[in-house]
Amino acid sequence: MKLRDKEKDVIALLSEAQRESKHNYITEEKLKLIAQEAGLSYSEVYGVATFYSLFSLKPRGEYIIRVCDSGPCHLMGSRSIFEVLEEELKIKVGETTPDGKFTLEETSCLGICDEAPAMMINEKVYGNLTPQEIKKILKRLREKKW
Repeated sequence: MKLRDKEKDVIALLSEAQRESKHNYITEEKLKLIAQEAGLSYSEVYGVATFYSLFSLKPRGEYIIRVCDSGPCHLMGSRSIFEVLEEELKIKVGETTPDGKFTLEETSCLGICDEAPAMMINEKVYGNLTPQEIKKILKRLREKKW
């Protein structure tokens, strides 16, 4: 299925709005502006923004951790990856740490099934995860300055 030009524009505008946001999300005001700019209704733009899991309409952390729970990742232990992240971050899926640094999300596929289990932090993908590797990754991210 090919996207219409207006839909492509909306996706690009939503991506830009989210990137520019301090808290990695798209405000209602931005949705209205995008609808106006694209010549679409608010509900059409809202529908696109809520259809794609990479977009969010609520504030998120500096680091968005998406854990793959597709079939291969699930079989290779993605549940244990969630458990380690929830324990380390003291949050559940869909939540953000109180300091605003991390948001934990579930995603359906990251496209690296041969390296399952996998997760993506912002734009970087990590595969062949173990609890020890996750703890190292989180330690490095925590040590980064804002």
